[in-house]
Amino acid sequence: MKFYRADQYQASCEALFFRYKREIQQLLSDAIIEHIGAYSIPKAVSKGDLDIFVGVEANELELAVQILTTLGFQEKVDTLRTSELCMLESTADEEVACQVVSNGSEFECFLVFRDTLRANSSLIQEYNELKMSCEGWPQEEYRRKKSAFVKQVLAQI
Repeated sequence: MKFYRADQYQASCEALFFRYKREIQQLLSDAIIEHIGAYSIPKAVSKGDLDIFVGVEANELELAVQILTTLGFQEKVDTLRTSELCMLESTADEEVACQVVSNGSEFECFLVFRDTLRANSSLIQEYNELKMSCEGWPQEEYRRKKSAFVKQVLAQI
């Protein structure tokens, strides 16, 4: 696994985010569309990928997932899937994922985690150090270590 400093990826992720936001907004006009993940956190180290939060009403989640497939997304296998959360990944060569979330559900934790790091530079530093310590690791091992960090941060709120 390789990681990039913010100045190496954030500008390109920003342009990509706004392109997808426009496309998603055209199809899901009432959706909450926000950038999450490292790109959305100033000075955060990243794999260079883009994560997009798509918040919809609970009764619209399945339809939203179907609609997003028309933009070249598919359901991500081997991830948590509930009636309130569906993770999608791009079928194009771009490293883009959408987390389709029921508004008001526990999965708004993506936004809470992002906002908590944005407000605390020492947490950003700790997050960056965690990521850099995983350089060269298999993705599953990195995800386990990152998940533990996320849970620790959210538990303190």
